[in-house]
Amino acid sequence: MARDTRPLELLSVGDGIFLTVGMIIGALIFKAPSTVAGATSGTWQFLLAWLAGGLISLCGALVYAELAARYPHTGGEYVFLGEGMGRGVAFLFAWSRMTVIQTGAIAAVAFVFGDYASEIFRLGEHSSAIWAAASVALLTVLNLVGTLQSKALQKLMESALIAGLVVFSLAAILIGGAPRPAATSSPSGSFGFAMIFVLLAYGGWNEAAYLAGEVRDARRNMLRILVWGVVGVTALYLLVNIGYLAVLGHAGVRDSKAVAADVMRSLAGDQGAVVLALLVCVSVLTTINAAIFTGARTSWAFGRDFRLLRFLGDWRASGSTPANALILQGVITLVLVAAGAATPDGFNAMVAYTAPVFWTFMYLVATSLFLIRDRAKERPAVAVPWYPHIPFVFAVSCLYMLYSAIDYVRNPEYGPTFGWAVGAGLLVMAAGIPLYFWSRQK
Repeated sequence: MARDTRPLELLSVGDGIFLTVGMIIGALIFKAPSTVAGATSGTWQFLLAWLAGGLISLCGALVYAELAARYPHTGGEYVFLGEGMGRGVAFLFAWSRMTVIQTGAIAAVAFVFGDYASEIFRLGEHSSAIWAAASVALLTVLNLVGTLQSKALQKLMESALIAGLVVFSLAAILIGGAPRPAATSSPSGSFGFAMIFVLLAYGGWNEAAYLAGEVRDARRNMLRILVWGVVGVTALYLLVNIGYLAVLGHAGVRDSKAVAADVMRSLAGDQGAVVLALLVCVSVLTTINAAIFTGARTSWAFGRDFRLLRFLGDWRASGSTPANALILQGVITLVLVAAGAATPDGFNAMVAYTAPVFWTFMYLVATSLFLIRDRAKERPAVAVPWYPHIPFVFAVSCLYMLYSAIDYVRNPEYGPTFGWAVGAGLLVMAAGIPLYFWSRQK
Protein backbone atom coordinates (compact mmCIF):
# COMPACT_ATOMS: atom_id res chain seq x y z
CA MET A 1 0.00 0.00 0.00
CA ALA A 2 1.35 3.41 -0.95
CA ARG A 3 2.03 5.76 1.94
CA ASP A 4 2.65 9.46 2.02
CA THR A 5 5.43 10.71 4.31
CA ARG A 6 3.59 13.72 5.70
CA PRO A 7 0.08 14.92 6.47
CA LEU A 8 -1.77 16.97 3.86
CA GLU A 9 -2.96 20.54 4.47
CA LEU A 10 -6.66 19.75 4.15
CA LEU A 11 -8.11 21.95 6.94
CA SER A 12 -9.35 25.52 6.47
CA VAL A 13 -9.75 28.12 9.24
CA GLY A 14 -13.42 27.19 9.54
CA ASP A 15 -12.55 23.50 9.86
CA GLY A 16 -10.03 24.30 12.59
CA ILE A 17 -12.49 26.45 14.54
CA PHE A 18 -15.13 23.71 14.32
CA LEU A 19 -12.67 21.10 15.62
CA THR A 20 -11.49 23.43 18.41
CA VAL A 21 -15.03 24.17 19.57
CA GLY A 22 -15.80 20.46 19.50
CA MET A 23 -12.76 19.73 21.65
CA ILE A 24 -13.93 22.21 24.31
CA ILE A 25 -17.68 21.74 24.50
CA GLY A 26 -18.50 18.56 26.35
CA ALA A 27 -20.60 17.12 29.12
CA LEU A 28 -19.24 19.43 31.82
CA ILE A 29 -21.43 22.34 30.68
CA PHE A 30 -24.31 20.09 31.78
CA LYS A 31 -22.62 19.06 35.06
CA ALA A 32 -20.32 21.82 36.32
CA PRO A 33 -22.72 24.81 36.75
CA SER A 34 -24.28 23.43 39.96
CA THR A 35 -20.87 23.06 41.62
CA VAL A 36 -19.80 26.50 40.40
CA ALA A 37 -23.01 28.06 41.76
CA GLY A 38 -22.43 26.35 45.10
CA ALA A 39 -18.99 27.96 45.35
CA THR A 40 -20.07 31.50 44.36
CA SER A 41 -22.04 34.04 46.36
CA GLY A 42 -24.53 35.18 43.72
CA THR A 43 -25.48 35.56 40.07
CA TRP A 44 -22.81 38.04 39.08
CA GLN A 45 -19.96 36.13 40.71
CA PHE A 46 -21.27 32.95 39.07
CA LEU A 47 -21.17 34.55 35.61
CA LEU A 48 -17.82 36.18 36.39
CA ALA A 49 -16.32 32.74 37.01
CA TRP A 50 -17.36 31.58 33.54
CA LEU A 51 -16.03 34.77 31.95
CA ALA A 52 -12.74 34.41 33.87
CA GLY A 53 -12.42 30.83 32.63
CA GLY A 54 -12.72 32.08 29.06
CA LEU A 55 -10.09 34.78 29.64
CA ILE A 56 -7.59 32.33 31.18
CA SER A 57 -8.18 29.95 28.29
CA LEU A 58 -7.63 32.84 25.89
CA CYS A 59 -4.25 33.55 27.54
CA GLY A 60 -3.32 29.94 26.94
CA ALA A 61 -4.58 30.09 23.37
CA LEU A 62 -2.32 33.10 22.66
CA VAL A 63 0.68 31.21 24.05
CA TYR A 64 -0.14 28.21 21.89
CA ALA A 65 -0.71 30.43 18.85
CA GLU A 66 2.87 31.72 19.06
CA LEU A 67 4.26 28.22 19.59
CA ALA A 68 2.22 26.87 16.67
CA ALA A 69 3.40 29.74 14.47
CA ARG A 70 7.02 28.96 15.33
CA TYR A 71 6.56 25.21 14.78
CA PRO A 72 3.60 24.61 12.43
CA HIS A 73 3.89 20.83 12.50
CA THR A 74 1.58 17.99 13.43
CA GLY A 75 2.50 16.99 16.99
CA GLY A 76 1.50 20.07 19.02
CA GLU A 77 2.80 20.05 22.59
CA TYR A 78 5.18 17.21 21.75
CA VAL A 79 6.96 19.51 19.31
CA PHE A 80 6.83 22.51 21.69
CA LEU A 81 8.34 20.57 24.60
CA GLY A 82 11.01 19.08 22.36
CA GLU A 83 12.09 22.53 21.20
CA GLY A 84 11.87 24.09 24.67
CA MET A 85 13.05 21.36 27.03
CA GLY A 86 14.64 18.66 24.90
CA ARG A 87 13.87 15.23 23.55
CA GLY A 88 13.65 13.56 26.96
CA VAL A 89 10.75 15.72 28.18
CA ALA A 90 9.08 15.48 24.77
CA PHE A 91 9.36 11.68 24.85
CA LEU A 92 7.89 11.50 28.36
CA PHE A 93 5.00 13.74 27.31
CA ALA A 94 4.20 11.75 24.16
CA TRP A 95 4.32 8.51 26.13
CA SER A 96 2.06 9.98 28.84
CA ARG A 97 -0.36 11.42 26.31
CA MET A 98 -0.63 8.09 24.51
CA THR A 99 -1.12 6.03 27.68
CA VAL A 100 -2.67 8.42 30.23
CA ILE A 101 -3.70 11.92 29.14
CA GLN A 102 -5.48 11.56 25.82
CA THR A 103 -6.65 7.99 26.10
CA GLY A 104 -7.85 8.58 29.67
CA ALA A 105 -9.72 11.72 28.60
CA ILE A 106 -11.39 9.89 25.71
CA ALA A 107 -12.42 7.09 28.08
CA ALA A 108 -13.80 9.59 30.63
CA VAL A 109 -15.93 11.38 28.07
CA ALA A 110 -17.04 8.05 26.61
CA PHE A 111 -18.46 7.11 30.02
CA VAL A 112 -20.53 10.32 30.02
CA PHE A 113 -21.86 9.35 26.60
CA GLY A 114 -22.67 5.89 27.96
CA ASP A 115 -24.63 7.32 30.89
CA TYR A 116 -26.84 9.51 28.71
CA ALA A 117 -27.22 6.99 25.89
CA SER A 118 -28.45 4.51 28.49
CA GLU A 119 -31.25 6.94 29.37
CA ILE A 120 -32.48 6.57 25.79
CA PHE A 121 -31.85 2.84 25.32
CA ARG A 122 -30.34 0.50 27.90
CA LEU A 123 -28.06 -2.36 26.86
CA GLY A 124 -28.25 -4.49 29.98
CA GLU A 125 -26.44 -4.38 33.32
CA HIS A 126 -23.27 -2.77 31.93
CA SER A 127 -25.07 -0.48 29.51
CA SER A 128 -22.89 2.60 30.15
CA ALA A 129 -19.62 0.74 29.56
CA ILE A 130 -20.99 -0.95 26.42
CA TRP A 131 -22.09 2.37 24.95
CA ALA A 132 -18.73 3.91 25.91
CA ALA A 133 -16.73 1.16 24.23
CA ALA A 134 -18.95 1.24 21.14
CA SER A 135 -18.51 5.01 20.72
CA VAL A 136 -14.70 4.72 20.95
CA ALA A 137 -14.56 1.81 18.50
CA LEU A 138 -16.90 3.31 15.90
CA LEU A 139 -15.32 6.78 15.93
CA THR A 140 -11.83 5.26 15.71
CA VAL A 141 -12.95 3.33 12.62
CA LEU A 142 -14.37 6.54 11.14
CA ASN A 143 -11.04 8.30 11.64
CA LEU A 144 -9.29 5.34 10.01
CA VAL A 145 -11.46 5.86 6.92
CA GLY A 146 -9.96 9.31 6.49
CA THR A 147 -9.51 12.91 7.57
CA LEU A 148 -12.15 14.34 5.23
CA GLN A 149 -14.82 11.88 6.43
CA SER A 150 -14.01 12.56 10.08
CA LYS A 151 -14.10 16.31 9.44
CA ALA A 152 -17.51 16.07 7.75
CA LEU A 153 -19.06 14.17 10.66
CA GLN A 154 -17.53 16.64 13.11
CA LYS A 155 -19.15 19.55 11.30
CA LEU A 156 -22.52 17.80 11.19
CA MET A 157 -22.55 16.83 14.88
CA GLU A 158 -21.18 20.15 16.07
CA SER A 159 -23.67 22.18 14.03
CA ALA A 160 -26.49 20.19 15.64
CA LEU A 161 -24.95 20.70 19.09
CA ILE A 162 -24.46 24.46 18.77
CA ALA A 163 -27.93 24.94 17.30
CA GLY A 164 -29.44 22.85 20.10
CA LEU A 165 -27.62 24.76 22.84
CA VAL A 166 -28.57 28.14 21.38
CA VAL A 167 -32.26 27.18 21.02
CA PHE A 168 -32.28 25.66 24.52
CA SER A 169 -30.69 28.79 26.06
CA LEU A 170 -32.86 31.32 24.21
CA ALA A 171 -36.00 29.38 25.13
CA ALA A 172 -34.93 29.36 28.77
CA ILE A 173 -34.19 33.10 28.74
CA LEU A 174 -37.45 34.04 26.96
CA ILE A 175 -39.74 31.72 28.94
CA GLY A 176 -37.93 32.12 32.24
CA GLY A 177 -39.52 30.82 35.40
CA ALA A 178 -39.92 31.41 39.08
CA PRO A 179 -36.46 31.28 40.67
CA ARG A 180 -36.27 28.89 43.58
CA PRO A 181 -35.97 30.40 47.05
CA ALA A 182 -32.50 30.58 48.47
CA ALA A 183 -31.35 27.64 50.57
CA THR A 184 -30.88 28.23 54.25
CA SER A 185 -27.25 27.09 54.26
CA SER A 186 -24.52 29.43 53.10
CA PRO A 187 -22.69 28.72 49.84
CA SER A 188 -19.84 26.25 50.20
CA GLY A 189 -16.41 26.48 48.71
CA SER A 190 -14.80 29.59 47.28
CA PHE A 191 -14.29 31.38 43.99
CA GLY A 192 -11.03 29.48 43.52
CA PHE A 193 -12.85 26.17 44.00
CA ALA A 194 -15.40 27.27 41.41
CA MET A 195 -12.61 27.95 38.91
CA ILE A 196 -11.45 24.32 39.14
CA PHE A 197 -14.67 23.16 37.50
CA VAL A 198 -14.95 26.13 35.16
CA LEU A 199 -11.48 25.46 33.72
CA LEU A 200 -12.29 21.76 33.43
CA ALA A 201 -15.31 22.74 31.33
CA TYR A 202 -13.07 24.90 29.11
CA GLY A 203 -10.48 22.13 28.77
CA GLY A 204 -9.61 20.98 25.27
CA TRP A 205 -8.72 24.21 23.47
CA ASN A 206 -5.03 23.19 23.51
CA GLU A 207 -5.86 20.27 21.24
CA ALA A 208 -6.05 22.69 18.30
CA ALA A 209 -2.25 22.85 18.31
CA TYR A 210 -2.22 19.31 16.89
CA LEU A 211 -3.90 20.54 13.73
CA ALA A 212 -1.04 22.85 12.73
CA GLY A 213 0.50 20.39 10.27
CA GLU A 214 -2.83 19.99 8.43
CA VAL A 215 -4.05 23.62 8.40
CA ARG A 216 -3.55 25.73 5.30
CA ASP A 217 -1.09 28.58 5.95
CA ALA A 218 -0.78 27.49 9.58
CA ARG A 219 1.62 30.26 10.61
CA ARG A 220 -1.15 32.85 10.22
CA ASN A 221 -4.30 30.80 10.59
CA MET A 222 -3.56 29.02 13.87
CA LEU A 223 -4.01 32.33 15.73
CA ARG A 224 -7.46 32.76 14.21
CA ILE A 225 -8.42 29.17 14.97
CA LEU A 226 -7.34 29.25 18.61
CA VAL A 227 -8.65 32.71 19.47
CA TRP A 228 -12.01 32.46 17.71
CA GLY A 229 -12.54 28.93 19.00
CA VAL A 230 -12.11 30.07 22.63
CA VAL A 231 -14.12 33.28 22.13
CA GLY A 232 -16.97 31.33 20.52
CA VAL A 233 -17.14 28.81 23.35
CA THR A 234 -16.98 31.57 25.99
CA ALA A 235 -19.97 33.32 24.43
CA LEU A 236 -21.89 30.02 24.21
CA TYR A 237 -21.12 29.07 27.81
CA LEU A 238 -22.29 32.47 29.06
CA LEU A 239 -25.51 32.14 27.05
CA VAL A 240 -26.21 28.64 28.42
CA ASN A 241 -25.59 29.69 32.02
CA ILE A 242 -27.77 32.78 31.66
CA GLY A 243 -30.49 30.40 30.47
CA TYR A 244 -30.02 28.24 33.56
CA LEU A 245 -30.28 31.32 35.80
CA ALA A 246 -33.36 32.63 34.01
CA VAL A 247 -35.34 29.49 34.84
CA LEU A 248 -33.91 28.34 38.18
CA GLY A 249 -32.16 31.35 39.67
CA HIS A 250 -28.76 31.13 41.35
CA ALA A 251 -30.02 29.10 44.34
CA GLY A 252 -31.92 26.74 42.05
CA VAL A 253 -28.83 26.09 39.92
CA ARG A 254 -26.82 25.48 43.09
CA ASP A 255 -29.33 23.00 44.53
CA SER A 256 -29.93 21.11 41.28
CA LYS A 257 -28.36 17.68 40.75
CA ALA A 258 -28.97 17.84 36.98
CA VAL A 259 -29.36 21.49 36.10
CA ALA A 260 -29.99 21.11 32.37
CA ALA A 261 -32.58 18.39 32.99
CA ASP A 262 -34.38 20.55 35.57
CA VAL A 263 -34.47 23.45 33.14
CA MET A 264 -35.77 21.20 30.37
CA ARG A 265 -38.51 19.83 32.61
CA SER A 266 -39.59 23.38 33.40
CA LEU A 267 -39.74 24.18 29.70
CA ALA A 268 -41.16 20.98 28.20
CA GLY A 269 -42.07 18.51 30.94
CA ASP A 270 -40.60 15.04 31.41
CA GLN A 271 -40.60 14.42 27.65
CA GLY A 272 -37.87 17.03 27.42
CA ALA A 273 -35.48 14.69 29.26
CA VAL A 274 -35.13 12.52 26.14
CA VAL A 275 -34.40 15.59 24.00
CA LEU A 276 -31.79 16.68 26.53
CA ALA A 277 -30.19 13.22 26.53
CA LEU A 278 -29.90 13.38 22.73
CA LEU A 279 -28.30 16.83 22.95
CA VAL A 280 -25.77 15.65 25.53
CA CYS A 281 -24.96 12.57 23.43
CA VAL A 282 -24.23 14.75 20.40
CA SER A 283 -22.09 17.03 22.56
CA VAL A 284 -20.04 14.16 23.91
CA LEU A 285 -19.61 12.49 20.51
CA THR A 286 -18.12 15.69 19.07
CA THR A 287 -15.62 15.75 21.92
CA ILE A 288 -14.68 12.07 21.49
CA ASN A 289 -14.26 12.42 17.73
CA ALA A 290 -12.08 15.53 18.02
CA ALA A 291 -9.94 13.92 20.76
CA ILE A 292 -9.41 10.76 18.69
CA PHE A 293 -8.48 12.90 15.68
CA THR A 294 -5.84 14.96 17.51
CA GLY A 295 -4.56 12.27 19.88
CA ALA A 296 -3.26 10.06 17.11
CA ARG A 297 -1.31 12.99 15.62
CA THR A 298 0.98 13.12 18.66
CA SER A 299 1.68 9.40 18.50
CA TRP A 300 2.45 9.77 14.78
CA ALA A 301 5.02 12.50 15.48
CA PHE A 302 6.33 10.39 18.37
CA GLY A 303 6.89 7.39 16.10
CA ARG A 304 8.79 9.42 13.50
CA ASP A 305 11.40 10.51 16.04
CA PHE A 306 12.09 7.28 17.93
CA ARG A 307 12.96 4.05 16.11
CA LEU A 308 11.63 1.92 18.97
CA LEU A 309 8.10 3.11 18.09
CA ARG A 310 8.62 3.81 14.40
CA PHE A 311 5.53 1.80 13.40
CA LEU A 312 3.48 4.69 14.82
CA GLY A 313 5.10 7.10 12.35
CA ASP A 314 3.46 5.63 9.25
CA TRP A 315 1.05 8.05 7.57
CA ARG A 316 -1.40 6.25 5.30
CA ALA A 317 -1.93 8.12 2.04
CA SER A 318 -5.38 6.56 1.59
CA GLY A 319 -7.58 8.85 3.65
CA SER A 320 -4.55 10.90 4.79
CA THR A 321 -4.56 9.46 8.31
CA PRO A 322 -2.06 8.06 10.89
CA ALA A 323 -3.58 4.57 10.81
CA ASN A 324 -1.26 2.69 13.18
CA ALA A 325 -1.39 5.46 15.79
CA LEU A 326 -5.19 5.47 15.63
CA ILE A 327 -5.40 1.70 16.13
CA LEU A 328 -3.04 1.67 19.13
CA GLN A 329 -4.83 4.66 20.67
CA GLY A 330 -8.17 2.89 20.28
CA VAL A 331 -6.89 -0.31 21.91
CA ILE A 332 -5.43 1.55 24.93
CA THR A 333 -8.65 3.54 25.34
CA LEU A 334 -10.77 0.39 25.30
CA VAL A 335 -8.52 -1.12 28.00
CA LEU A 336 -9.11 2.00 30.13
CA VAL A 337 -12.86 1.79 29.52
CA ALA A 338 -12.76 -1.80 30.80
CA ALA A 339 -10.80 -0.68 33.88
CA GLY A 340 -13.23 2.17 34.54
CA ALA A 341 -16.19 -0.17 34.16
CA ALA A 342 -14.91 -2.12 37.17
CA THR A 343 -15.23 0.98 39.41
CA PRO A 344 -18.34 2.64 40.90
CA ASP A 345 -17.93 5.64 38.55
CA GLY A 346 -15.87 5.28 35.39
CA PHE A 347 -15.87 9.03 34.69
CA ASN A 348 -14.38 10.03 38.07
CA ALA A 349 -11.87 7.18 37.89
CA MET A 350 -10.56 8.49 34.55
CA VAL A 351 -10.44 12.10 35.83
CA ALA A 352 -8.31 10.94 38.77
CA TYR A 353 -6.11 8.93 36.38
CA THR A 354 -5.41 11.81 33.97
CA ALA A 355 -5.66 15.20 35.74
CA PRO A 356 -2.34 15.46 37.66
CA VAL A 357 -0.34 14.24 34.66
CA PHE A 358 -2.16 16.60 32.27
CA TRP A 359 -1.57 19.77 34.29
CA THR A 360 2.08 18.88 34.91
CA PHE A 361 2.80 18.95 31.18
CA MET A 362 0.57 21.97 30.55
CA TYR A 363 2.74 23.95 32.97
CA LEU A 364 5.89 22.71 31.24
CA VAL A 365 4.54 23.89 27.87
CA ALA A 366 3.88 27.36 29.33
CA THR A 367 7.44 27.45 30.67
CA SER A 368 8.81 26.33 27.30
CA LEU A 369 7.71 29.58 25.67
CA PHE A 370 10.02 31.57 27.97
CA LEU A 371 12.93 29.25 27.19
CA ILE A 372 12.29 29.39 23.44
CA ARG A 373 12.01 33.19 23.49
CA ASP A 374 15.36 33.47 25.29
CA ARG A 375 17.11 31.37 22.65
CA ALA A 376 15.30 32.51 19.49
CA LYS A 377 16.79 35.26 17.35
CA GLU A 378 13.91 35.91 14.96
CA ARG A 379 10.45 37.28 15.77
CA PRO A 380 7.67 34.76 15.04
CA ALA A 381 4.87 35.41 12.57
CA VAL A 382 2.51 35.47 15.59
CA ALA A 383 3.75 36.82 18.93
CA VAL A 384 1.97 36.79 22.30
CA PRO A 385 0.82 40.34 23.08
CA TRP A 386 1.88 41.89 26.41
CA TYR A 387 4.70 39.41 26.85
CA PRO A 388 5.66 38.21 29.47
CA HIS A 389 2.48 38.98 31.42
CA ILE A 390 0.04 36.78 29.50
CA PRO A 391 2.33 33.70 29.51
CA PHE A 392 2.96 34.28 33.23
CA VAL A 393 -0.77 34.34 34.01
CA PHE A 394 -1.19 31.13 32.04
CA ALA A 395 1.74 29.40 33.79
CA VAL A 396 0.44 30.33 37.25
CA SER A 397 -3.03 29.09 36.29
CA CYS A 398 -1.53 25.74 35.27
CA LEU A 399 0.26 25.41 38.59
CA TYR A 400 -2.97 26.20 40.42
CA MET A 401 -4.84 23.57 38.43
CA LEU A 402 -2.11 21.02 39.18
CA TYR A 403 -2.55 21.71 42.88
CA SER A 404 -6.33 21.53 42.48
CA ALA A 405 -6.14 18.18 40.67
CA ILE A 406 -4.11 16.69 43.52
CA ASP A 407 -6.33 18.30 46.16
CA TYR A 408 -9.43 16.99 44.36
CA VAL A 409 -8.37 13.38 44.68
CA ARG A 410 -7.60 13.94 48.37
CA ASN A 411 -11.26 14.76 48.88
CA PRO A 412 -12.65 12.24 51.42
CA GLU A 413 -15.61 11.54 49.15
CA TYR A 414 -13.44 10.52 46.17
CA GLY A 415 -9.96 9.80 47.50
CA PRO A 416 -10.65 6.41 49.13
CA THR A 417 -12.43 5.22 45.98
CA PHE A 418 -10.21 6.62 43.21
CA GLY A 419 -6.83 7.16 44.90
CA TRP A 420 -5.50 4.08 43.08
CA ALA A 421 -6.24 5.79 39.75
CA VAL A 422 -3.98 8.73 40.63
CA GLY A 423 -1.16 6.37 41.50
CA ALA A 424 -1.72 4.34 38.34
CA GLY A 425 -1.52 7.45 36.14
CA LEU A 426 1.70 8.63 37.78
CA LEU A 427 3.26 5.16 37.58
CA VAL A 428 2.43 4.81 33.88
CA MET A 429 3.93 8.27 33.27
CA ALA A 430 7.09 7.30 35.20
CA ALA A 431 7.41 4.12 33.12
CA GLY A 432 8.28 6.37 30.19
CA ILE A 433 11.60 7.35 31.82
CA PRO A 434 13.38 3.97 31.48
CA LEU A 435 11.67 3.50 28.12
CA TYR A 436 13.28 6.73 26.89
CA PHE A 437 16.79 5.59 27.83
CA TRP A 438 16.14 2.21 26.22
CA SER A 439 14.97 3.96 23.05
CA ARG A 440 18.22 5.94 22.95
CA GLN A 441 20.19 2.70 23.02
CA LYS A 442 18.04 1.37 20.21
